[in-house]
Amino acid sequence: MNKTLLSFGHGYSARALAARLVPQGWTIYGTTRKEARFAALEGEGITPVLWPDGDLSTAFESASHLLISAGPDAGGDPILTRFRDRIVDMAPRLEWAGYLSTTGVYGDHQGGWVDEATPLTPSTRRGQMRVDAEGDWRSVPGLPLHIFRLAGIYGPGRGPFEKVRQGTARRIIKPGQVFSRIHVEDIAQVLEASIKRPDPGAIYNLCDDDPAPPQDVIGHAAKLLGLPLPPEVDFETAEMSPMARSFYAESKRVSNDRIKDELGVKLIYPDYRRGLEALLRAGG
Repeated sequence: MNKTLLSFGHGYSARALAARLVPQGWTIYGTTRKEARFAALEGEGITPVLWPDGDLSTAFESASHLLISAGPDAGGDPILTRFRDRIVDMAPRLEWAGYLSTTGVYGDHQGGWVDEATPLTPSTRRGQMRVDAEGDWRSVPGLPLHIFRLAGIYGPGRGPFEKVRQGTARRIIKPGQVFSRIHVEDIAQVLEASIKRPDPGAIYNLCDDDPAPPQDVIGHAAKLLGLPLPPEVDFETAEMSPMARSFYAESKRVSNDRIKDELGVKLIYPDYRRGLEALLRAGG
């Protein structure tokens, strides 16, 4: 049976998944806001559809799987706002649906551990919007929904090397601050494993084994490049955008036991050191 994925918000993580599925014969429709991206997506074997006004009728009719990577906005989840009725209609015949959320839904735990059973207590507006969006997707009757809560994403084109090379990187110091992170290839392998082993209603944290202070990651990138350590800057006095500062409002360590125990995943990059070393070998 032909497998067809309708991918809303076909960006960084979705493209990594598609790179695994297309060679297996999958048909993938991916939405994008920019027509200029069409050629690149077509080169990856994707049928691009312009969001929000492109023609998705064929994709809706043929999809066996659904992936939602687009985030919510002030008006709620943009996909459900526009296409709830279509999604309700298609839900019973879908084999799998995945929603990419964030570990920001757990809020601040002052460096403590969280897992999928931890109550959702977001401390930012973005986190609360994600909690609301998760609930909206769970409310679609008959949808075989899987929720993936992603830690900080890095990978090709999203590593710290360029800023270190340019001398613009800083080691922001906030005592006790730790973040979890995940390489995009590990996101892709978890999604593929879930597709092969559907468990509607399941929630998974996607992160590596080594929550770490952000300054350690920058420091290791500099070490790999053979460059001096970027300067330390105190968080309280650092010049940062409101968006960047908001990430430091939460500190937690995220457990990834479930992706290992239930999906049999073995991480490709179980810590940032191996992830950064691989990025550098591939050209940084």
